[in-house]
Amino acid sequence: METDIRPWGRYEVLLDSPECKVKRLWVNPGHRPSYQYHHKRSEVWTVISGTGLVTLDDKDMEVKNGSVIVVPAGMKHRINNTGRVALVFIEVQYGEYFGEDDIIRIDDDYSR
Repeated sequence: METDIRPWGRYEVLLDSPECKVKRLWVNPGHRPSYQYHHKRSEVWTVISGTGLVTLDDKDMEVKNGSVIVVPAGMKHRINNTGRVALVFIEVQYGEYFGEDDIIRIDDDYSR
């Protein structure tokens, strides 16, 4: 399995096929990935542990174990770990392309 360490935590790729890509992501307490969007893919997130705040097109909502978030292509999104333990979620990507170069960052705490 491919694992990638990021400044906000890490992810591992569970499935990479022409139809979809599936990742398990860990966001460290007090951290958040960039506020971003994608042109060529949509995502569905299922939180499996921890708590956080999801921002979708500048609107915030709290999430916890069992929360499901749908992120259509073109929608700005971010997840923020507001808890004391890792926020873990499964991300299913679907669309026409799943490369990391389809990340358009709007705001990033780590200056990427």
